[in-house]
Amino acid sequence: MSAIWQYFTVDVPNSKTATCKICKESISRGGTNVANFNTSNLIKHLKTRHAKEHDEFKAKGKKKDELQQQTLEAAFQRRDKFPKDSQKATKITDKILEFIVLDDQPLSVVENVGFRRLMEHLEPRYCLPGRKYISETALPKLYETVREHISCMLKDVHAISFTTDIWSSDVCPMSLLSLTSHWVDRESTFTPRSAVLHTNEFRGSHTGTLIAEAIEGMLVKWKIPKSNVHVVLRDNASNMKKAMDEMDVPSLGCFAHTLQLVVHEGLLSQRSVSDALANGRKLVGHFKHSPLATTRLEDIQKDLQMPTKRLHQDIATRWNSTYYMVESLLEQKRSISAYGADHDLPVTLTANQWALLEKIIIVLAPFEELTRQISSSTSSAAEVIPSVTVLKRLLARENEGDTGIKTMKTTLLEAVQKRFKTIENEPLYAVATLLDPRFKDRYFTEADSIKQAKDALTQEVEKMEALLSRTTPEGAETVPENPHKAPRMEAQPDSSRKSSLKGLFEEILQEHDEERGASSTSTQVQNQIQTYLTEQTVPRSDSPFQYWGVNQIWFPTLAATAAKFLCAPCTSVDSERLFSAASNIVDARRNRLGGERAEMLIFLKKNLPLLLKL
Repeated sequence: MSAIWQYFTVDVPNSKTATCKICKESISRGGTNVANFNTSNLIKHLKTRHAKEHDEFKAKGKKKDELQQQTLEAAFQRRDKFPKDSQKATKITDKILEFIVLDDQPLSVVENVGFRRLMEHLEPRYCLPGRKYISETALPKLYETVREHISCMLKDVHAISFTTDIWSSDVCPMSLLSLTSHWVDRESTFTPRSAVLHTNEFRGSHTGTLIAEAIEGMLVKWKIPKSNVHVVLRDNASNMKKAMDEMDVPSLGCFAHTLQLVVHEGLLSQRSVSDALANGRKLVGHFKHSPLATTRLEDIQKDLQMPTKRLHQDIATRWNSTYYMVESLLEQKRSISAYGADHDLPVTLTANQWALLEKIIIVLAPFEELTRQISSSTSSAAEVIPSVTVLKRLLARENEGDTGIKTMKTTLLEAVQKRFKTIENEPLYAVATLLDPRFKDRYFTEADSIKQAKDALTQEVEKMEALLSRTTPEGAETVPENPHKAPRMEAQPDSSRKSSLKGLFEEILQEHDEERGASSTSTQVQNQIQTYLTEQTVPRSDSPFQYWGVNQIWFPTLAATAAKFLCAPCTSVDSERLFSAASNIVDARRNRLGGERAEMLIFLKKNLPLLLKL
């Protein structure tokens, strides 16, 4: 409707005249019927009789014309594609690349018909780039952004631990050497951090010398001096050990790998145990390779009103997979027995073998629980000595239910004692254990080991104190004389599985608390250490990082030393998890992916969440 009607009104519908609201004069609308009516006479009357109102009318008309023009321009713009370098297009491209990286999508997804139709529907103005642009432009740009972010995070860190491993692809001739960094962010309430630095393609023979040269090149590229390398966690292969020796950096074998060797020795120590496991493995294989047998077993499970579950196949390189296989066999004992009554099986388990499998589950349950604990992302080298101490006590204790597994328990104990004979004399483990408020010095079994560990801790704290004195600005806040105890958190029990180790951990703590007595100290460092060690330990379910985050104001030098030693994991599981991601990236859909692009994708898969704060 025209703005002129704000000044005129029509008293009777289809009237040939309109009445001026200002002067009440009747003005002809022009023409003799409704089809010929117009507003020319009304505008002329407003112009000649009411100049002020006419100016208002003209201003409103001009504004309306401008809005109409803008609307037309916007309509045409909605039909035009975004420029490739526009802010909107860039943001959409960034989100597509995040989708590719985080969800293990192939780079060619941008050329898939379904994906292109989806993007066309969501934003018709966006021009989806091709695979070449994503691979050669967008991916390297995001890689550099994330790399710069991690470089800034590592800038002021003086103690970094590393895990490393080598992986070979099953779908293409490619081997990758990884290097993952671990440190404690003291500026962020003592938060443990980790980031993948490299997953370089590794050509040629996997000799210790070539591995050492490759890792040294990675450290140089990130400008990390060897003096900042606290320890490197590796597998127990001789080439890895030789590489670390040639680099002249501290290194430790993977605790989980050593436990694997211990369990294998114990499992194979009795012929009856190995025979029972071999028969169980054949049973599982029968159902794995026969869809008909699987269907029949599922029908029997339903008839018996049992949960429909498949049997777990074990893997030779993972002992805990054997534990899960035996556990699944025992869980489905009724259904397997019912199946064997009507159908052929490659082997059958005798009553003695079923009973033996039950004993195996009992004796290996602590190992399985321990493996889960040390494989967590927050586990540290401090957990090795207490775990070994508890395992020794558990295996040495005789129970009435040990019939049939005494030899296995004895062999397991001998293997633990053999492979961890000098564990308490390793400073990297001993000092880390002392600095973990859950353990301190309560789990050492030899008096000499405790003394050596405390001496090593004193030396480390003195070195740290000297370092802090050079880096702390003058006039900084001094340390209070009386250290404040950290608030204790209520222990959160694990409701998923019953713990077979918790009681032994508490038992050892109680014994040491009863034996503790006063100890004289001489230096300020020793006094700080002794004050910390005489405090009660925190619950094992508490976080040592949270403890030091609260107490670093009272024990600043100890806290800085703790950040150095507790950043070291006790296993190389992080590298294995990394290569689990790598197997999803270098898969059948991307078996032609080059080493450089594969490295970028793996790097971004693990590190992009740090930038996005996911």
